[in-house]
Amino acid sequence: MAQVVLENIYKSFPLRQGEQEKEANSVAESVSPVADRPLSNSVLRRINLTVEDGEFMVLVGPSGCGKSTLLRSIAGLEVLTAGNIWVGDRLVNDLPPKDRDIAMVFQNYALYPHLTVYDNLAFGLRRSEREKEEGRRKKEEGRRKKEEGRRGKIQGEEGSIQNIEKIRNKVEDLINYLASNSFKNHLVYPLFEDFLGGATRKFPPGLRYLSEREKAVGKRVREVAELLQIESLLHRLPKQLSGGQKQRVALGRAMARNPEVFLMDEPLSNLDAKLRAETRSQIVQLQRQLGTTTIYVTHDQTEAMTMGDRIAIMKVGQLQQVAQPLELYNKPANLFVAEFIGSPPMNFLSVQFTAPLLIYHPQFRFTLPDIWAKSLQQYDGRGLILGIRPEHLSIHPPATKNLSVQVEIVEALGHETYLRVCLTDAPAVRMQVRVPPERSVRVGEELWLAIAHDKIHLFDPDTELAIFPR
Repeated sequence: MAQVVLENIYKSFPLRQGEQEKEANSVAESVSPVADRPLSNSVLRRINLTVEDGEFMVLVGPSGCGKSTLLRSIAGLEVLTAGNIWVGDRLVNDLPPKDRDIAMVFQNYALYPHLTVYDNLAFGLRRSEREKEEGRRKKEEGRRKKEEGRRGKIQGEEGSIQNIEKIRNKVEDLINYLASNSFKNHLVYPLFEDFLGGATRKFPPGLRYLSEREKAVGKRVREVAELLQIESLLHRLPKQLSGGQKQRVALGRAMARNPEVFLMDEPLSNLDAKLRAETRSQIVQLQRQLGTTTIYVTHDQTEAMTMGDRIAIMKVGQLQQVAQPLELYNKPANLFVAEFIGSPPMNFLSVQFTAPLLIYHPQFRFTLPDIWAKSLQQYDGRGLILGIRPEHLSIHPPATKNLSVQVEIVEALGHETYLRVCLTDAPAVRMQVRVPPERSVRVGEELWLAIAHDKIHLFDPDTELAIFPR
């Protein structure tokens, strides 16, 4: 397990012939290392983020905001334009993906179709064990060559030796080497083991040859399969699995390696709604059980709110806010976060503010609570954007502080009802309202809505930043 630190990350792609630069480039900061490159699209800009050891971090944002590119950059599948990526105490910018000790779960599962579930789970383990064995063999071979060179140097210093004496010494060296090294440590033996294991892999269990390495792989595969409850699927091919089963196999393949960091790129997008909810809870439980640092990418804000310890919201390649789910919901940093987090989204109305605390709209006016006085001193006589969530609007009798609306659409979900309404005197202004299911509402009905004054949000119309009471 390890902390992941992203320092001033930038990523740009060269433009293809005839392609126009993205709108993001037109607002790139002058401090950006890529801002002066007119022939590139800036995809990530000034990303600074720390994911703590064992934390479940969710990257969320609309399609095309750079979430997957950032994830692929961490995995080593994309080369950074600028910035540093730290995994634990290692700077991994120049390390290939296989050396970063990171496991990634892809959106399309990426299972090997010709391999069984067992072999899919074991693939990464076998490769990593083989690489470790190869490293040990190379180290042993280097040590042996170094020893032989040292012996040759000593022999050269002692003068020339007759041919018969050289042969006798080489024979003695060979005998001593064979005596001090078992056949298992010989360079040929691992290759022989791999061949014998592969040749007998499809044999009945009692006839298969299992090396010590393969036994360790098998033990780890069965531990992961038991954890994910897919023991009965180990003999199947991916085409014989359902979408949820494929997803668990993909998760298991990442878990089997016991990496320092999990990366998940929208792994639930191909599942139906019920299975998505079930798998979502399974992933959270597994992450808490394993304690592995996890970075999860999604465009679904419901997944983000229910899964993440913290959520990082992205827009046009930049971080907008990083906070815990309820903090994002109750204290959004700007207009984009307020609109993106919440389902249905927050409603917005343009209003005028008059000191000390009066909010005015052509259809209503009311006085704000006293806690807003200091924050709004500089906005006297200016316009503001008022935000109110659907659940903070309620049906009330007519009053000057309430809104007159007409119902356009009724969405009855059983446990609650959503209304889509328009202002009576401004039909182009539409809002969404959440009402109790026992309240019967008809399309075309005229209602008066009261705003919960202690639940409103205010935003600066120029900067779109949130204004907080103090």
